[in-house]
Formats: sequence, structure tokens, C-alpha cells
Amino acid sequence: MAKEFLKTHDQIFASRPQLAVGKYVNYNYSDMLWAPYGPHWRQSRKIYLSELFSSKRLESFQSIRVEEMRAFVSRLHGLSGKPVVLKNHLVCLTLSTISRMVFGKKHFSVSGDDQLGSNSIMSLPEFKRILFGLKGYIKRMKALKKKLDRFHDHVFDQHKRKKKELAKNFVPQDMVDLLLQLADDPDLDVKLTYDHLRGLTLVSIFCSFFLFLKLCLFLIDGSHGLITGPDNRRHKYLGINRRMGDLRTDQTTTTHRKSDQELDRVIGRERWVDEKDIPQLPYLDAIMKETMRKHPIAPLLVPHLAMEDCKVAGYDIRKGTRVYVNTWSIGRDPSLWEQPEEFRPERFLGRDIDVKGRSFELLPFGAGRRMCPAYNLGLKMVQLSIANLLQAFNWKLPDNTKVEDLSMEESSGLTTPRKFPLVAVMEPRLPLHLYKN
Repeated sequence: MAKEFLKTHDQIFASRPQLAVGKYVNYNYSDMLWAPYGPHWRQSRKIYLSELFSSKRLESFQSIRVEEMRAFVSRLHGLSGKPVVLKNHLVCLTLSTISRMVFGKKHFSVSGDDQLGSNSIMSLPEFKRILFGLKGYIKRMKALKKKLDRFHDHVFDQHKRKKKELAKNFVPQDMVDLLLQLADDPDLDVKLTYDHLRGLTLVSIFCSFFLFLKLCLFLIDGSHGLITGPDNRRHKYLGINRRMGDLRTDQTTTTHRKSDQELDRVIGRERWVDEKDIPQLPYLDAIMKETMRKHPIAPLLVPHLAMEDCKVAGYDIRKGTRVYVNTWSIGRDPSLWEQPEEFRPERFLGRDIDVKGRSFELLPFGAGRRMCPAYNLGLKMVQLSIANLLQAFNWKLPDNTKVEDLSMEESSGLTTPRKFPLVAVMEPRLPLHLYKN
């Protein structure tokens, strides 16, 4: 049925309902995510695909992704043997990387008191409230929009001054630079207003952030055998199925062993895995796909809106009908997946199933015209991060934590992260000199 709405009748259902989040947070539907289907949305999509997230543009930002990843692993190495809330470090990695690509600088501090330098104008807890606090409360949305306005004004004022000073010598260095340059293009079909620029910038951050953090946390958060129990003398890897108390050892031991063997065989232990190595790591790719199947970035895709009356699979659909695609349900449908409650990456080996909107049994980013435009950036970041984390460390639970005590309960919201973040202990598995940033 998802194929009927997202491919066969894609154009009819290519618009969005006008929800409060698009009005109050996304600059009156000026972004690409919530914009109604029309000239502005088509132009925004073209900008994303041909400029902001093109292969050439993402390649130009590769050095940023590598630098931040090396610094991230180095920081974690300094905490070896100590209990660590991994989520906090992943948030810092994500925001640092995306901030540099979008704004050219790190504009976020770790906490209100611990600044990342003079460029930081918003604390990490404050930005997390913006990211995770949008649950339909209009009063809260209006308050958060004021914070976003202050943030955007600061960033765009800096970039405008730089553009003016350089004049004809101005060359875009980040996504905001590029948007400011495009705003001056007289040949654009739709003039880019300041609200458009802020909306496009906001979606660039949110899409990449949610994708990266969601996948990383579920891959590492102990649900699939990447974390050991407190008795690590034999490094027996225990995985926890989402059904409370359902412990599995055989499959998860195999999963971790195969991922280690693949990394050691293809990369070795004398250098770091790089983006160019990812196509040679099919088992890592299978782990990611299996994670997206069981725990999609969002349980429901962003709603679609019927722009005219139509008939779909024998049903009469009225104009204005909202369509919600349940990716969580599709990923656990026994008619599509054998033993869908089991975490088995092997199900993807040798099968032509991708995550780019062509395989409708796996739709983490949607499909068709309204597919997430930032999926390629998010995938690059997730693939590199997970590969480095698996290559760099063995993971276990703290000595005072039992496997059966872990809660796999999910929170509600835009995405469904774990309600109780995992605390883990890392042990280095590579030569010491590689961890020195």
C-alpha cells in the first residue's frame, strides 16, 4: 500500500498538511519539510539536491567529518574503563560536525558554563530542548522559535558581513554562504526571503541530526549485541530483544564477531576505517539496514496530503486526506520479513534491498518526491561513525549493571529514542598511537 501512495500516486500526495510545527517553528512553512507542494518547494528541492547535498558538495565537507570523528574517538579513548553516557558524546559529535558544514563554525557549547569558544551562542541542553521538545505544544513552539530567531540572526549577520567584506572575492565555504549567494540570483523562479533561508538551514540541521543520532544510539545502545555483560572475562556478547526479558546470545555473538572480523580483514588494525572503505563492508551495511528495519528513524513518515480526489487500491480518497505511512509496522510485518522480531543482519546479505526509496519494505527516509533530501549526508555520517566505534572499542556494561536490568523502553516524540540512555564502558582494541588526535 505504501507504494501506491509514494510512487504510483506520488504527485497527488506530494503536499503536506499545515500543522503547527510548520507554522511556528519552520517559519510559516518556508522550509522544505513542511512546505506545501508548489513552486517554492520544487525550487527548494532543486537547491538541496543540486547544491547543498550534492555528491560534490558532500565530498568537499569530508575533511570536516573526518576531523570531528578523530577528535570524538580521541575523547572517548580518554574515558576508557569509565562508565560513559554515549548519547551525550554522540550529540556533541553530531552538532559539531553539522554546525561546521552548515555554518562554518561550531556554534554550540557542551553546557551553559563549558563553552567551545567564542563562536558558541547556544548551549547543548538548550539546543536539545529545541530538537526534542516539539510535541505539539504551540506555546512551547512559539518560545522555541524566539531562540531560533536569535540564533539565526547571529549566524546570518556574521556571514553577511563576511560576504560584504570580500565582495567579488567571496567564495561559499559552507551551506549558509551558499544560500546567501543563491538569494542574490536574479534567475531564481521564487525569490529566497530571509524566512526561506532560515527554514532551509533549519531542515539541514534537523534532518541530519535526527537521522544520525537515532541510528547511532540504536546500533550501540545494547539492543543488538554490541555491548557485553558485566562479566567480560570471555567477552561473551549479550543482546537484548525489545521484548523485555527476551535474551539472545547465539545470534548477537555471531553479529559482533562477524563485524569485527570484517573490519579486521578489510581495514586491519593499523589505520582507521574511512568513507571510501564503506562499500567494502557489506556486513556493516547489513547491520545498519536491520537497525533501520526494526527501529526506523521515525515510526511514522511525515504526513502526506491528497491534493485532489483519487482512487487508490479500490478506495475513494477525498481531497485533503492525510496519509501516514507506518514504517515501524512495515518493518515488523511477518508477510515481508521472516521472524521480524529477531535482529538478523544476514537477511540483507545478497538481497537487493536499499534505503533510497526503491524498496518499499524498507523506507527509513520515505520515497518519491518528498523523500528526505539529506539522507545521503546522514548515511555517510552514520556509516563512518559506527565503523569507527566498532573498530576502536570493545563495549561492556558497568560492573554494577546486569543485562536483565536494562530497559529498552522508548520515548515518544518526533523520533523514539531510548527513554533511559545507556551507560557503557569502553576498552580500546587498536594500537595506542591511533587514538592520539
